[in-house]
Amino acid sequence: MNKKILIKTEKLCKTFSNNGVMQHILKNIDLEIYEGDFTVIMGPSGAGKSTLLYALSGMDTPTLGDIYFNNVNIAKLNQDKLALFRRQNCGFVFQQIYLIDSMSIMDNVLSSGLLAQKNKKEIIERAYDLFERIDIKKEYIKKFPTQISGGEAQRVGIARALINNPKVLFADEPTGALNSKTGADVLNVFTSFNEEGQSVVMVTHDINSARRGNRIIYIKDGEVAGECNLGKYGTDNEKRNKVLSDFLVRMGW
Repeated sequence: MNKKILIKTEKLCKTFSNNGVMQHILKNIDLEIYEGDFTVIMGPSGAGKSTLLYALSGMDTPTLGDIYFNNVNIAKLNQDKLALFRRQNCGFVFQQIYLIDSMSIMDNVLSSGLLAQKNKKEIIERAYDLFERIDIKKEYIKKFPTQISGGEAQRVGIARALINNPKVLFADEPTGALNSKTGADVLNVFTSFNEEGQSVVMVTHDINSARRGNRIIYIKDGEVAGECNLGKYGTDNEKRNKVLSDFLVRMGW
């Protein structure tokens, strides 16, 4: 069965000027992201992983090339249309959680839905459903971000990212600031939603996090150096761990 292409890049390039010296961060990347996949982007520091993630999600615009997201060439949209497109199609989770300390947990999550001009009653119902799914107790939702743990805050960040039912959930090192236990809890949330069909694109340096993906894309020097297909998480994990380890060795990890 052929998978639906959700995002496609053609000759994607990103160049920065550093003190008059041009740095080519992404170099002619042709890439397809498929609906329902848990796609993981790996590579050494400075390879262009986060730059690629930001381009795919419309958070940054390419220097050259095209990005077709759900058949819309977002590389050609102006900033206002791009912002609207992101609100309607993308959810974001970062290493730094960026919850607003002066707002309650509930208001942090609701704010994204209201910015997208969704029905308030439906957004509140969606928020309660998400809190239950991510194991945030009802008595916590009136608390403020400084009153909960880092792991809980990151799970709230995931709820905020999912409040608008995005086409893709983008994550940049979502477990990077968490210990192994709370990191695993966060990854379990990603896996649970992906198993229900949520498309995920995640950048990570962490092999334990990468194992959750079914497709690994390895970026090196701004180019796609290789990719590895692991299959569904939870199916013969011993074999998938060896496949991933052997792949990363070949890539020079």
